[in-house]
Amino acid sequence: MTLGMSTAAFIDLHVVISLLAIASGLVVCFGLLTARRMPACTAFFLATTWLTSITGFMLPFVKIGPPHVVGAISLVVLLVATYALYGRRLAGGWRTAYVVTAVLALYLNAFVAVVQLFLKQPPFMALAPTQTEPPFAIAHALTFVFFAGIGFLGQRRFRVA
Repeated sequence: MTLGMSTAAFIDLHVVISLLAIASGLVVCFGLLTARRMPACTAFFLATTWLTSITGFMLPFVKIGPPHVVGAISLVVLLVATYALYGRRLAGGWRTAYVVTAVLALYLNAFVAVVQLFLKQPPFMALAPTQTEPPFAIAHALTFVFFAGIGFLGQRRFRVA
C-alpha cells in the first residue's frame, strides 16, 4: 500500500499523472514554438511532471536502478525550469535555461513512456523482447530527435514580452 492505495491503484495513479504531464507538456511545447506563454498550462505541466517524478520514487522497488537515475535527473531539471520561470522570470539567459529544461523534462517523461511501452504492451514486446533490438533503439532515437528539434526551435522562437 502506498498513500492508502493498493499498489496497483497507486501505479495507475502514477501512470495517469505521467500521461497528463506528457499531454500538457506537448501543449507547452506548442506554446514555445509559437511564442505563447500559456501560464496555466505551463503550471499544470510543471506540477504534474514534478508529481510524476516524486510518485515514481514511491513505487515498490528492490534496488536503485535506471528509473531512479532518470527520476533524480528529472527532479534536478525541473528545479532549474521552475526557478528559471518563477524565480528569475525568464530574464536573460534564464529564458534559454527554461526552454531547455522544460523540454528536457518532457523528453525524460516520454523516454520512460517508450520504455514502458516496450516492457508492458504485447505488440511492442514482440518487436523488442530484450529492449536491445533495432525497433527499441529507433523509437528512442526518434523520440530524442523530436524533442531536440522542439528544444532547438523553441529556444529560437520563444521570447519574453
